[in-house]
Amino acid sequence: MKQETRQEEIIRVAAKLFKEKGYSAVTMRDLATAMNIKAASLYNHINSKQDILESIIISIAEKFTVGMTSVLASDATCIEKLKEIIALHVEISSQNIYGMAALNHDWMHLEAQLNHYKKLRSDYENDFKTILIEGVNSGEIIDIKPDVMMFSILTTLRSLYLWIPKKEDVNLKELTNNLNEILIKGVVK
Repeated sequence: MKQETRQEEIIRVAAKLFKEKGYSAVTMRDLATAMNIKAASLYNHINSKQDILESIIISIAEKFTVGMTSVLASDATCIEKLKEIIALHVEISSQNIYGMAALNHDWMHLEAQLNHYKKLRSDYENDFKTILIEGVNSGEIIDIKPDVMMFSILTTLRSLYLWIPKKEDVNLKELTNNLNEILIKGVVK
């Protein structure tokens, strides 16, 4: 495993603080205190708290985009694509517990990258709906409004970051399989 850079450490500690206190409540002094360094030292590695937030949110949103692009490019059935999306969410959420909190709760504080983030999110949701529509059209899944299905599935997947840390020993493969059963069997004909 490669050594974490000081900038990566700052971003990791900031993400934890953002989850605990909320982006708006965290100061650079709070971050410096948590890292046991002087606040001025932070600026040797980062430009601003906003840059940290952008780094956290955009990097995770881009991971979801790359994953969705891969899912869309596959020749898999709609059900298999949904399973791939669930696995994607379990993987990214389990690796980014604190960052997922920022993604879900602090995205509206983005400044320069707000429109970019909104486009990534909108494209992801549109791609998700496209998979659902294809599943309805092919007869793989029941004919319920794709928006309702997407909202139901994504609401669960987007909240994994809240649930995973509460479990002492999470088997991610088992979690993925359980979510596949719960979220997909409800829409399979």
